[in-house]
Amino acid sequence: MASAFDQIMARKGEIMLRALGMDYGDFERSPIAFDYEGMMEAHGYSIDQIIAIQAAAGVGNTPLLELRNITDLVRSYSEPGHGARIFVKDEAANMAGSFKDRRASMSIHAAAEKGYAGVIAATSGNYGAAVASQAARHNLNCIICQEAFDSAHVGQPEIIEKSRICEAFGAEVVQMTVGPELFSHMLELLDETGYFAASLYSTFGISGIETLGYEVANEMMALTGAPPTHVVITHAGGGNTTGTARGLRRAGAHGTEVISASVDLSGLHMASDRDFNRKSFTTGHTGFGVPFATWPDRADVPRNAARALRYMDRYLTVTQGEVFYVTEALAKLEGLERGPAGNTAMAAAISLARDLPADATVVVQETEYTGAGKHHWAQLNFAREQGIEVRLGDPRENKPGTAIVIPEKPEQIRAIDFDLVRLRSSYVRNALSHAPEGYVPTADDIAFLAQDTNSDPEFVEKTIATLKEA
Repeated sequence: MASAFDQIMARKGEIMLRALGMDYGDFERSPIAFDYEGMMEAHGYSIDQIIAIQAAAGVGNTPLLELRNITDLVRSYSEPGHGARIFVKDEAANMAGSFKDRRASMSIHAAAEKGYAGVIAATSGNYGAAVASQAARHNLNCIICQEAFDSAHVGQPEIIEKSRICEAFGAEVVQMTVGPELFSHMLELLDETGYFAASLYSTFGISGIETLGYEVANEMMALTGAPPTHVVITHAGGGNTTGTARGLRRAGAHGTEVISASVDLSGLHMASDRDFNRKSFTTGHTGFGVPFATWPDRADVPRNAARALRYMDRYLTVTQGEVFYVTEALAKLEGLERGPAGNTAMAAAISLARDLPADATVVVQETEYTGAGKHHWAQLNFAREQGIEVRLGDPRENKPGTAIVIPEKPEQIRAIDFDLVRLRSSYVRNALSHAPEGYVPTADDIAFLAQDTNSDPEFVEKTIATLKEA
């Protein structure tokens, strides 16, 4: 007999049709391919309309700051003529303190416009705070589903802080222990309440992030006379990379290199009760970044609008210790005390800038608020309580869940390229495995997979041939 989990997940399309007002079946072309751009345009809002909606909601138009002191530091140990200028988009200036206010603003606007009485979101916290904040401004009920504890009901201080801020904005927070139930319980609540699905992965949410890339491109044009040469984006579920890259393209910044960045948490399983509190980062890590890049449709919606692999030019990983070091450096050198998510991209940007010419421009496209449990000292103290070693040294000695090694000097910060060919091959394999047994991909499928992996039909065909041989 099918479990309750299987039963509710089997009804995902039906529930989301009612909870979003969008029939995903309209965009399906085959068991593999679908009309991605058609789906993305189906919300019906132009970029100018989205900008106006967000302005009315107190979202967007955040400061773009040049980090001159950080740039000078990087140049002090770079080769002559190297050390790119580093900028940051200070998204902590948004209503709830992160770029996810952009995401939430569009979902909540759509919910209010369509006449829903309330909204529901599943999140580790930052997005929940954004949804709760926007729901309060629109007088909508709000339920946040949050994976908060291990089986002993112990939660990371960062997660508990995120629960607090969601409740401060008036949301009902449904806290769960680690496991696969987060999305399924969200579906159950949507089915029971008839509320709007403020999904992280809907077209409404991703369209809201497009203004971030759009602003970055236009503001850099005003500041430097050209779009940024590189934009570094913290990568988890893929929405940040997808929305920012699409916004850059809308502004004409087609030559900007899009670089995703995650904390390397390899060796820790995200659904493991033991590992849950042994990771000092609740988002922006490879535990989300790799699975969602290689199969985005694992989300709560039938087709995920966040498809980061379409837009990545590079994928860099950094260690936990490097991010904590950069968090301190940003505060002490630039007067910006910000949370860990944006500083993941900042650590990658500092490594990247070292090897770029001095006339290159690197934008870290987000920051997030910090304080209380989100502060890096709280996270490090919690790590020690879990028996994790915290020390200074070579960050290459960092071992997720066992040791956090914080650099002794900035030149030790060295991001590592994740193999994009491996990610693309994994995506193709996953796409084939989700098609009916014996299904033979068509030319349209091959073209779709090439677009969805940012590769070409020849790569896809070779990958399929290799999988058949295996």
